[in-house]
Amino acid sequence: MRRIRGSGTRGVRNLPGVAELGLFPLPLVLVPTERIPLHIFEPRYRELVQECIDTDGEFGLALATGDGAVHEIGTRARVAGVLAQMDDGRMNIVVEGGARFRLLELTRGRSFQTGVVEPVEDEDEPPAGEDVERALAVFSELAQLAETDVDLPDRDSPDLDWELLARVDFGTDPKQELLATTSPAQRMRRLIALLETSLEAVKLEQTLRERAGQNGKVSPRNGDGH
Repeated sequence: MRRIRGSGTRGVRNLPGVAELGLFPLPLVLVPTERIPLHIFEPRYRELVQECIDTDGEFGLALATGDGAVHEIGTRARVAGVLAQMDDGRMNIVVEGGARFRLLELTRGRSFQTGVVEPVEDEDEPPAGEDVERALAVFSELAQLAETDVDLPDRDSPDLDWELLARVDFGTDPKQELLATTSPAQRMRRLIALLETSLEAVKLEQTLRERAGQNGKVSPRNGDGH
């Protein structure tokens, strides 16, 4: 997974489909259709967000690596709502993930980080019908077992994989992996594997909790200790 560091000088701004975008590097991944809350406190990012609010524009949310670099694939984000705005300029907002972008180079000139980006296009490899059904079935069982009040996405949604991914906390690395995947078929298969792993983890956790609740100890599956 490629990471971008420093400011480039490749002069790609004039290529078809590319644009310069204000960037917000964060240690998290936003996927298309996902909504997350953000607390904006740094002056440079308050400027970026306020500009997006005023113009109904977007900024780029890219996964920061902690060493000054960002991942190549990110997500355009728009401000879906302002929850609170403090007198000192800090604000609590909700952002929604839109289209993905590929970062071609980092640029300078604003108080916040900017970069030249191009759209990320999916390959013409739709997921198999049985994979769609399997993903929905596992997600439904996972939500029921975890006793989570979350709605089931529409099976016919063109963003079904993203909508499922946005509803389960798989962690940063798996989300970034899927964000960078351009084969919808491959992305759905990987999503099923993550859902199945999460389901097994929840089942195991509940089994251990039930056994521990019987006598304060975890008992073997059968009575002889084997």
